[in-house]
Amino acid sequence: MTVDFYSFAKGVVKSILTPLYRIEVIGAEKFPKEGGVLLCANHISNLDPPILGITAPRPIHFMAKEELFRVPLLKNLITTLHAFPVKRGMSDRQALRTGLEVLKQGHVLGIFPEGTRSKDGKLKKGLPGVGFFALRTSAAVVPCAIIGSYRPFVPLKVVYGSPIDMTPLREKKASPEEATAYIMQHIQALLDQYR
Repeated sequence: MTVDFYSFAKGVVKSILTPLYRIEVIGAEKFPKEGGVLLCANHISNLDPPILGITAPRPIHFMAKEELFRVPLLKNLITTLHAFPVKRGMSDRQALRTGLEVLKQGHVLGIFPEGTRSKDGKLKKGLPGVGFFALRTSAAVVPCAIIGSYRPFVPLKVVYGSPIDMTPLREKKASPEEATAYIMQHIQALLDQYR
């Protein structure tokens, strides 16, 4: 039921947003076909989650701000679409546990390391939570760059990079902050290359 609804919703949203924003997807073939994936993207619009949802080859589980789950109909919808709540501005242990479980079960966890939207489109410093997930699991870490203005009929690019080799950082027991900075460098490289 849930998988069918996700596929149905993806098809509907894709039929609307793809022509509206002339979406160009680059590098989707690099996306791991199986196993846990930590998908890390820059954040420039409230439309980023559905844009990733319709362009990624696999269903994505997103952390969503807790406030969204207080709206009854919206709560049901986003829960069906694999979202789970996170309290912003603090360490949310339950959200961290849920995220780890998503990855350990071999699913895709979508995360915006900046934590909030960038007002000027420039990549901000990432939060340590993404580094925590990257270090605590063996999931593939995929950087992603969303490039464009979200103006109708102006092309929007979604670029998926090759999985980042986190082995050296895992072996040297790097801090979550170090791991996050390393991931952010890869996102920035995609932004620089494809802008």
